[in-house]
Amino acid sequence: MSEQEQNLSELRKVRLEKMEELKSLGLDPFGHRFERNAFTKPIVDEFEQWENQTARVAGRIMSKRRHGKAGFAHLQDISGRIQLYFRADDLGEAQYDLYKKMDMGDLVGIEGQVFKTQKGEISIHVSDLVYLSKSLHPLPEKWHGLKDVELRYRQRYVDLIVNPEVKEVFIKRSQVVKEIRNYLDSKGFLEVETPMMQPIPGGATARPFITHHNALDTDLYLRVAPELYLKRLLVGGLEKVYEINRNFRNEGVSTRHNPEFTMLELYQAYADYEDMMELTEELISRAAFKVNGSMQVEFEGQIIDFSTPWKRVQMLDAIKEHTGLDFRTISDDETARTQARSLGLEVDDTASRGEIINEVFEARVEEQLIQPTFVYGHPVEISPLAKRNREHPELTDRFEVFIMQREIANAFSELNDPIDQKQRFMKQAAKRAGGDAEAHMMDEDYIAALEYGMPPAGGLGIGIDRLVMLITGSPSIRDVILFPTLRPREL
Repeated sequence: MSEQEQNLSELRKVRLEKMEELKSLGLDPFGHRFERNAFTKPIVDEFEQWENQTARVAGRIMSKRRHGKAGFAHLQDISGRIQLYFRADDLGEAQYDLYKKMDMGDLVGIEGQVFKTQKGEISIHVSDLVYLSKSLHPLPEKWHGLKDVELRYRQRYVDLIVNPEVKEVFIKRSQVVKEIRNYLDSKGFLEVETPMMQPIPGGATARPFITHHNALDTDLYLRVAPELYLKRLLVGGLEKVYEINRNFRNEGVSTRHNPEFTMLELYQAYADYEDMMELTEELISRAAFKVNGSMQVEFEGQIIDFSTPWKRVQMLDAIKEHTGLDFRTISDDETARTQARSLGLEVDDTASRGEIINEVFEARVEEQLIQPTFVYGHPVEISPLAKRNREHPELTDRFEVFIMQREIANAFSELNDPIDQKQRFMKQAAKRAGGDAEAHMMDEDYIAALEYGMPPAGGLGIGIDRLVMLITGSPSIRDVILFPTLRPREL
């Protein structure tokens, strides 16, 4: 046992002894319902209304200092902090003895009169103290300074206690999701829920998680996307639908990836990808302004401006601008591979022209995209669910939104031709048979749904976690997911 672990063990032993002392006095260290009439921040903000009034507050003790027969502490609740003033002559010996036993981290209920100290700090002169939960572990003094950075994510409950800015991030996350819902509801969209466990994972090129249903004796997959089920609803006549929920992709973890993440997906009948562009920039800019009160956000030293309209650039034009390669003059796979290798890229000998276009874009262009930018016109080979462009059928009516070198949104005019869709699924199935674990499976039921007739439609997916990262200025996706997936702790 290390010296630090031994010290923590000793501190916990002392707190356990205090817990037993409370019990010996006939008090419950883990109390019951406490009726409060105020929160700390409103008391501070509206002191004129609260001065000399009795407040009942509850929260966690974050500091404590005693001077003979008087003492101070700070209580923290969901709204903020306020100073508490304890005086032995006013409280009585029993209550003041409770105050002396109180540790940082303890949860207590307080009643007292609101006043302002000689130094001008708004405080509560305590007349009654109730234990609500004894903290058996000491709070870390410098949580940010811990060498094990992942400990903050593993013990998010402690991170939230000692770092108010972390709490603010998750409050803002909730506000972002709420604003998205408000916006879509106002536009006549219907919120729906589709299966998390699917017999065939579809809607994205990603490796799925596999589970087994014992009663049915069949394998099921945690969904990689809700897309194919949402589009089945378009077939059924629900013309504007959306879902905000979890997706699961069996991939690595990084500052930008978590295997379990939150997505918004929406579909609108009789619309196309250009309608989705307008909806996307309005939805995201409104959410950013609602949460921050500004269209400008600082992220990793850059100022992101969400003001509309956003820049729009064709994928082939972006590649030509940043690499000099003009894929409009490159029509065959072999030439495309040769040109990509001239840029220093490693390219598979079987890669098609469309796949090469995407590889060059990801390797040389994405890193240049800082301000909100629509990139449109993706190759068919990498867009198996998107409608072909009428003038350039080797490309699709699809776009992605990039901000700070990150893909934030993906959208397209939905492919509603069942014959074309089946052919594309067959090509994906062949890739899967060749070892591509991320390729689409054949979904015969989805083809059957399309054969009943799906209206022309626009669809959109937005990564909520990445969006919240940008709006809150958080550098890692782990900073915006309450309980991110982490590597097993080494023993």
